[in-house]
Amino acid sequence: MIPTSAAPLPASPPLQKAPEGAVDAHIHVLAAPEEFALSPNRIEDPAPLDMDGFLAAYRTQCATLGIRRSVVVHSILYGSDNAVTIEAVRRLGPDARGIGLLRDGASEAALDALAEANIKGLRLNYVHGGVLSWEGAKDLAPALAARGMHLQMLVNADKHMAEIAQDIRALPCPVVFDHIGWPNVAAGPSEPGFASLCALLSEGHAYAKLSGLYRTSAAPWDAADSLVAALVAANPERCLWGSDFPYIMLADAQMPDAGQALDALFRVVTRDAERQSILVDAPVALYGFDD
Repeated sequence: MIPTSAAPLPASPPLQKAPEGAVDAHIHVLAAPEEFALSPNRIEDPAPLDMDGFLAAYRTQCATLGIRRSVVVHSILYGSDNAVTIEAVRRLGPDARGIGLLRDGASEAALDALAEANIKGLRLNYVHGGVLSWEGAKDLAPALAARGMHLQMLVNADKHMAEIAQDIRALPCPVVFDHIGWPNVAAGPSEPGFASLCALLSEGHAYAKLSGLYRTSAAPWDAADSLVAALVAANPERCLWGSDFPYIMLADAQMPDAGQALDALFRVVTRDAERQSILVDAPVALYGFDD
């Protein structure tokens, strides 16, 4: 029997709201099965809400946190059919962009269709595998660069960065790493794979999302503070923030509070200029938002 994810908890008010124009750079928007077909290979079902229900909950969260713009990341619960993500971006309007999923060898026409729908990148799961391989992603990189798109990757920095860092330096398009590189938090920021991730940011070859801390440690997630600080110190212009709404496929993690997640960012990032870069300037430039 396929389990069903829990509905997201309402966000508590953060100690300080995000700056004007802030971007939540990592969310998922799901829908009822009768609206969009789920993948037969999924490991869980969405919470029992339709797309309007998910969007209503998310808009409430945005109002609580002071978020204006959003990046919808396609969920593998829907396989490689991007229809649900394209529709979510359309309903969210001009303040939304998307990240899609295509298979190896995707056609120029398929890329054009995503680009026209405000999809700004393709996601690759290097941890669990999936429909897009690393070799396939590298083959698609020139076509992504030509369209102002990028690659987004889920990796374990401590396990995978040594294998891919040099390839990333040679890619013609940017690479965005999810969830602070999903590292070994106990190993700290000096762990070689995580240090390599910091180097990629410092050199301007990659971005890191300061997101998903609840997947790496227990609330209030201060165990990850030194890693977040290291990424920001490496290059705040290559850091982004995302809530990860609506917190699917939790496994052993606890459902987070998005207000506390923003507090966790501000606990580490205390300078207004760096907060502005991470929450506004860097994502606005990367995802092509209009002022």
